[in-house]
This record gives sequence, structure tokens and C-alpha cells, in this order.
Amino acid sequence: MTSNDVLSMYENIAGLTAQMAAAAQCGDLETVARLETQCALHSAATATGVPVLAGASRQRKIELLKQIMANDRAVRAVTEPWELSDVLRAAH
Repeated sequence: MTSNDVLSMYENIAGLTAQMAAAAQCGDLETVARLETQCALHSAATATGVPVLAGASRQRKIELLKQIMANDRAVRAVTEPWELSDVLRAAH
């Protein structure tokens, strides 16, 4: 895997997670689940190892990881309260 491959993979994941966040905000959890599967497929490449990046490539990777994490927080902000309320209802 080259540095361009690594950046391309993270750019794809960032795009997918942005779509997931938008779908979650619209209440389209079916699309969120479909996109989550696509993210898992893209991120499976990291299991074989990702080369260490330096300079501008490393900085771009960090920016993409921050975007992915922010998108993940946005999805969880919408979905986790529902899960918590379901648990609380089931407990009573």
C-alpha cells in the first residue's frame, strides 16, 4: 500500500462517514447501516498494515482522521440517545 493508497482510503472513509452523519440526522438509519458496512470494507485494508506517512501526507491523514472522528460523533449524537431511551423503557 502506497501513501497515495492510504490517503485515498481515508478520504473514502471520511466521505462515507459524512454521508452517515447526514443520513443519521435525517433519521435514515437504514442508510447509516449500509454505509457503515461500506466503511468496514474500506477500513479492512488497515488490518494488513498501513505504511508510516511523513510530512504533508501525514498531516493530511491526521486531518482525515479528525473528520472521521467528528462524523462518528455526529452519528452517535443522533443514534445513542435512542438506544439509551430504549434501554430505559425496557428496564421499567
